[in-house]
Amino acid sequence: MRTAPIFAAAIGAALVSVPAATPRAQDTNRLRPPSAFAGITDSQARSRALFTEAAKVIMNPRCMNCHPASDHPTQGNDLHVHWPPVSRGVGPCSTCHSDRNFTLMERASYRSIPGHPQWEMAPIEMAWQGKSAAEICQQIKDPQRNGGRTLEVLHDHLAKDDLIAWAWHPGEGRDPAPGTQEQLGELVRAWIDSGAVCP
Repeated sequence: MRTAPIFAAAIGAALVSVPAATPRAQDTNRLRPPSAFAGITDSQARSRALFTEAAKVIMNPRCMNCHPASDHPTQGNDLHVHWPPVSRGVGPCSTCHSDRNFTLMERASYRSIPGHPQWEMAPIEMAWQGKSAAEICQQIKDPQRNGGRTLEVLHDHLAKDDLIAWAWHPGEGRDPAPGTQEQLGELVRAWIDSGAVCP
């Protein structure tokens, strides 16, 4: 397993950045708590605002890279094409990715290889890249396009899943997702409780 990161470091010099065509949520390191939206008296408007705030995480590169619209993942803050080439449907990506983040030598073209025991692309029905917050919202509410999850299971997935937690501990050279996983969970809980209305 340790030879894979060395291989990846050797080919890392060949990375080419491709500008992202996908619009993303505001670049910010903070999330407002649900209480920040308490002044919105219309419950539907409050629900939409809560999801829009949660979308700062959902549309962040840490999530978008694993929810590509094509059969190939992206990487980096600019969502450039993954190197080495990888295709959807091969199962967990364990050739280069181990069960934890792997920090590389200083002279490598990137500083670490992300890792988790279940590291793999989301299924194509869960593709988010190229979609608006409103479109993603409708998609993650749809059990046909969210892995069969109810809203309660979706909340637990976003608030507690340790694969999702990686977004806040992404390894050297990567910006973490905004806020914390606990804050995301609170926003999603408040969004559900206010009717799970989409922007």
